[in-house]
Amino acid sequence: MSCSSCSNSSKGTPRGCKSNGTCGSDSCNKLTVFDWLENMESASGEATCPYVEVRFKNSRKEFFRFPEGLQARAGNLVITEVSHGYDLGMVTLSGPLVTMQMKRKKIADNSEAIGNILRIAKQAEIDKWQDLREREASVQKRAREMAIALKLQMKISDVEFQGDGKKAIFYYTADQRVDFRQLIKDMAQAFSIRIEMKQIGFREEASRLGGIGSCGRELCCSTWLTDFRSVSSGAARYQQLSLNPQKLSGQCGRLKCCLNYELEAYRSAIKAFPKPEVKLHTEKGIGVFQKMDIFKGVVWYSYKNDWITWHKLTTKAVNTIIQKNKAKEVVASLEEYVEEELKVAPKLFDSGVGEDSISRFDQPKQRNKKKRRNNKRKFQNGTKKAT
Repeated sequence: MSCSSCSNSSKGTPRGCKSNGTCGSDSCNKLTVFDWLENMESASGEATCPYVEVRFKNSRKEFFRFPEGLQARAGNLVITEVSHGYDLGMVTLSGPLVTMQMKRKKIADNSEAIGNILRIAKQAEIDKWQDLREREASVQKRAREMAIALKLQMKISDVEFQGDGKKAIFYYTADQRVDFRQLIKDMAQAFSIRIEMKQIGFREEASRLGGIGSCGRELCCSTWLTDFRSVSSGAARYQQLSLNPQKLSGQCGRLKCCLNYELEAYRSAIKAFPKPEVKLHTEKGIGVFQKMDIFKGVVWYSYKNDWITWHKLTTKAVNTIIQKNKAKEVVASLEEYVEEELKVAPKLFDSGVGEDSISRFDQPKQRNKKKRRNNKRKFQNGTKKAT
């Protein structure tokens, strides 16, 4: 999806709206919300929700209260009240779904975090806001040069101007604490605006910048993921993944958020498997755990004196041996519990229409009878001369 501003130029190259995640038409925004309660009317006697959700640049969202006589709907650009000026944002949610979002984020109705909407944005204010968006890239580049000149161990990843242009928020990442007091003085003198420095994590930086993951799709953090839960290496161990940092880390340099998606399913499925430290005692020797396959429900064991040969057992068979060991019953060997696999002959060709060749629709080659007759005559003449 894209708006008219993202169409191609006369030469065929894409122009792009250059809104940096704050497109006015709400069609190429990140973290776009679909209001599935938009067309539902409120019950008789029930008051309409006086709150709306407003999104600013990228993923920054806040809740606001609109004044009486003003009905803000999704897609409207509104002027919000902030300290020392005003800001411009876009309404993304309105109606009863806003109340659900506030409950999910644990924001009460009388919370101080809820701001006020002053009015619907005028065209002059929208034009000024768009000019500030185009200026952000050059300001970010200049701020990075200042930070490098001061030899500060930090990276300025994004800049966000306030709607009135009197203030700018500089988002940065750093591994340790940074003393940027001199940097703020230099930037305030160079840009003639109020400066606010805000440190963000590496995951949040990736969500603001966006990108394509190793799966071939857009990053989850920049499209739909709103909270960044901690991901530990134990999630990879539960899922039997190799602990390769290059494969398990995302573009932010941290472990991928998708490792947590199926973690609970793996944890519940692994409860049916025996613990790896449990050994199987048999007359032939002690069986030691080697690996497991959670999807097929099988476990591989080998004898202590024979590490090369592995025996494939089902979880049911392993639990049976463990119960017999606890009851001090004699188990002859692991081979008694190995299930024989049915060998299926591989099919050379398989399709939905049957065991037919893929070249069955080709036109048969027509034989040249005249050429065959000439070749036959030449062969006969040659044999006569030889005799």
